[in-house]
Formats: sequence, C-alpha cells, structure tokens
Amino acid sequence: QVQLVESGGGLVQPGGSLRLSCVVSGSLFSIYPMGWYRQAPGKQREYVADITTGGRTNYQDSVKGRFTIFRDNAKATVYLQMNSLKPEDTAVYYCLARGKANDYWGQGTQVTVST
Repeated sequence: QVQLVESGGGLVQPGGSLRLSCVVSGSLFSIYPMGWYRQAPGKQREYVADITTGGRTNYQDSVKGRFTIFRDNAKATVYLQMNSLKPEDTAVYYCLARGKANDYWGQGTQVTVST
C-alpha cells in the first residue's frame, strides 16, 4: 500500500521560507509523477506544482519564482521549497503521487503565514 507522509509545515512570517517534504513508501517512488496541492479554509483544493519522473516541473502562476519543487528518488522524497511567503499562501499542503490506476494523497501539513 502506497503511503505519503508530509512534514515541514509551520508558522512563518511574511517574506519567510519553509521547505515541505513528502516521503513515499510502499511502492517504487521513481515511477510516480508527483505534485503538491493546497487547500485554504473555505476554499477548494488547488494545484500548486508538479514534477514528472524525468524532473520536468510546472507551477501555478501565483507561486512561480517563489516556490521550487524537486525530488530525490534515492530518498523517495519530493520537496517544495517555498520562499517569499505571503499570507495568501496559508493553507494545508498536500502531496500527491499520480499512479496509472490511482492517485495517492498524504494527510497534509499546515502552513500559516502571519505576523
């Protein structure tokens, strides 16, 4: 069974940085395209960024130039480096592993950007 565990969230001031991690177990990590999504209170879950098995990346427009997604296949981990954080980045961040037949989600990690 594929399991995803996120970590690295917390409280940070505007302009600060955080690095989220998502460790995948139960399957061969390198075969999965990976992504990060987020859900703010009262809003729908939205796409943030994704990375292909070959390392190609894509981002939501609002995070381009501030966030970086990267993966370490040896550690079965995908990361989201978040810089220049804004209050509107406050949300629960979820990791996604996109399988051929199923998508797998982590439990989420809270990111709060506030003074």
